[in-house]
Amino acid sequence: MAKKQTKAPYQGDPGDEHVETIVAVKETVTPTTKQPKRKEPTNRSIDGWEIKDRRYVLTSGDKPLSYYMKTRGIYYFDEEKGYEREIQFTENQNTPFVDEFKGNTQPGRIVFRNGVLFVPKQKVMKQKFLSIYHPQAGTKWFEVKPKETAKSDLDTLNMEVDAMLAARELDIDMAEAIMRVEIGSKVAGMSSKELRRDLLVFAKQRPVLFLELCQDENVHLRNIGIKATEMGILKLSSDQRTFTWGSTDRKLMNVPFNEHPYSALASFFKTDEGMELLQSVEKQLN
Repeated sequence: MAKKQTKAPYQGDPGDEHVETIVAVKETVTPTTKQPKRKEPTNRSIDGWEIKDRRYVLTSGDKPLSYYMKTRGIYYFDEEKGYEREIQFTENQNTPFVDEFKGNTQPGRIVFRNGVLFVPKQKVMKQKFLSIYHPQAGTKWFEVKPKETAKSDLDTLNMEVDAMLAARELDIDMAEAIMRVEIGSKVAGMSSKELRRDLLVFAKQRPVLFLELCQDENVHLRNIGIKATEMGILKLSSDQRTFTWGSTDRKLMNVPFNEHPYSALASFFKTDEGMELLQSVEKQLN
């Protein structure tokens, strides 16, 4: 605490008024009260549920004027307790479990309008009833999650871009091989521009399958087998069980039971015996 100096009035002998007496006076300091730190608001409840507005839509894509969901006489399997418990949506209970209700209940209704239901963040129990407890959650309706939807959309778009870039760089033989998987022998009558156009469309519409086919080494070998058969270099029996030489009918291989003939031929091409056949077929194709 600081001390302040001040002049005191003279109280000595007359004539000595010029003498100054210095008196120390304590200065009063008002103590300051430390303000508590303001607690930042959280968007999660005690049980970890995120407090936010939520929107639900019917999975069917239908948009009826009104859709009333069942809110009573239904059951939820409680894994902790190991048995089913009756649940009901109410307006005045803080639990959906009937065996935990206290006092009178006020039954609530849940109605989708035009296939959509908006539930504000204040209605936590209603949200949980829709998202967690109701047995039709995720099948009859689902919660719209913009962040997850954006991530899924971005993954899909990136996949499409990757597939279309790969399609653009494919050589014509591989392009033909992949399109044979999609449209079969129609490939034989297509021009190169038609083939590349349809390849890009295929890559955009079915990017996952397209990229898988690009990595499948048997695709090219199957295409060689199909082209060789179409040109009469090889023959496939009517029961699709045997490959022979087209010129001599000499038997080359039997197709294993329950296996696609051209997949079996592609596998055969990779054996020591099949490598010689592959080289001969490629020479004739070229």
